[in-house]
Amino acid sequence: MSLINIIGQSKAVTMLQGMLRRQRVASSYMFCGESGIGKRTSAINFAKALNCVDEDSGDACDACPSCTKIEAGVHPDFLLITPEDRIIKIEEIRMIEEALSFKPFEGRRKVIIIDEAETMNISAANAFLKTLEEPPADSVVILVTAKPGALPATIRSRCSRVNFYPLSPDACREVLSGRYQGQDLDLAVTLSMGRPGAAHTNDLREERDWFLDHFRNMLQAGKDGWTSRDDMERWFDQAVIILRDLAALKIGGQSRIINLDLHDYLSDLSKSIELKVILYLYQELSLLKSQLLYNLNKSITWNYTAALLRKEFTN
Repeated sequence: MSLINIIGQSKAVTMLQGMLRRQRVASSYMFCGESGIGKRTSAINFAKALNCVDEDSGDACDACPSCTKIEAGVHPDFLLITPEDRIIKIEEIRMIEEALSFKPFEGRRKVIIIDEAETMNISAANAFLKTLEEPPADSVVILVTAKPGALPATIRSRCSRVNFYPLSPDACREVLSGRYQGQDLDLAVTLSMGRPGAAHTNDLREERDWFLDHFRNMLQAGKDGWTSRDDMERWFDQAVIILRDLAALKIGGQSRIINLDLHDYLSDLSKSIELKVILYLYQELSLLKSQLLYNLNKSITWNYTAALLRKEFTN
């Protein structure tokens, strides 16, 4: 794949190709946007273009030895860092510093991609700042993040920002057509909400059904069903979507709900609750979701959330 093959991100791709053609490449970038919209894929293809044999095309040829090695993750001048257990630690930053201490071995530039960069802990972020303050020549560092606000301002200010946006339904359909067909494709496009990568890596219908099982369990005062912080985050992600749909139904926006196949169930649910209460719950659950970064106690959070929902949905 080349940059030109990235679907639905023409603005970001045009910007990157223009930098390549004008040879005005910065030493550090921050690719920002929601998860599942092509940021990491674009970063990898930008890395390929930076070291492609055809350096004047403004893109990767996707066929030369450099492109194929970067695609396979075995190029000596390319390093992709991903979080382990949702954290990027200082050891990974030391690895980056060591990689950048050497001149490019066979490419024109050393390229480092840090995926989910917002997961850097404080020590890692402080160490990484030093790298950004004195970037080695012939190197490019790309931070990929869905939560740029979680990164220190000192890091954000030293990176050239490239924004990525959720894809249109037609673009999502094009991306997902190789995996889904017919009604399954229609549902995947709707549930992905412009993030086709989410539908590629997860079964979104299964994800939603898992949420509904836990939602009903909460309403019945069941025991904590979350097994990890990942579970908590997944649940709150789904909860705010369901509340959004309930609010849309309350104001007559039946055609605008995300979970169209659950229309009857959600319509019945919305009858038991007022719009102002739905908005209140949306605000409360969004706040709890934002606090997950601070390692909220799993059982306490479950019990508090369940009590909140039972109070509003069963009275």
